[in-house]
Amino acid sequence: MKEILTRRSIRKYEEKPVSDEKIQQILRAAMYAPSAGNERPWHFIVIEDRETLDAIPKFHQHTQMLLEAPLAIVPCCDTSNLKYNGVFWVQDMAAAIQNILLESKYLGLGSCWCGVYPRKEFIEPIKDLLNIPEQIIPVAVIAIGHPGEEREVRERYKEERVHHEKW
Repeated sequence: MKEILTRRSIRKYEEKPVSDEKIQQILRAAMYAPSAGNERPWHFIVIEDRETLDAIPKFHQHTQMLLEAPLAIVPCCDTSNLKYNGVFWVQDMAAAIQNILLESKYLGLGSCWCGVYPRKEFIEPIKDLLNIPEQIIPVAVIAIGHPGEEREVRERYKEERVHHEKW
C-alpha cells in the first residue's frame, strides 16, 4: 500500500542515470500485469539517449520533464493478433503502465505517465521518431528518474464515491 498511497507524478529529476538492474525490474513488473485472456500485447521501448529524450517535447507539449529525465519507457501495443475483437488492449496496457509507476516508486525513483494514445498528433511523431512498425501503437511515454522534487501526498479516498450494490 505504501507505494500506492505515496506515488505522485514527478516532473523534476536529478542528473543521474537509472541502473540497468532497476530498468529490468521495472520492465519485469510491467510484464506481470494482468491481461485479458493472457494476451500480453505489450512491447516496451527504453529510451536513454539524450537527443531522443529532448526531441519528444518538441511535438508533445505535456512531456517537458523529459528534458531532465534520464530515462523514458514507451509502452506499445502490438495490434497484429488481438483477441476479443481488440477491445481490451487499452486496459491491458494501462495495467502494465500502473505496474511501471508503482515499481519505479518502490525502487526509489520518480515517474510521470504522459498519454500518447489515442491522440494522432502524438502517435504519428512518436512512431516516426522511434521507427515503430505500422501494427504497433505507442500508448504512453513514461518519464523515469531519481526524483528532483517531493510532491505532497493528499488524501484521495472519498466515501461519497463508493456505492454499494446499486448507484
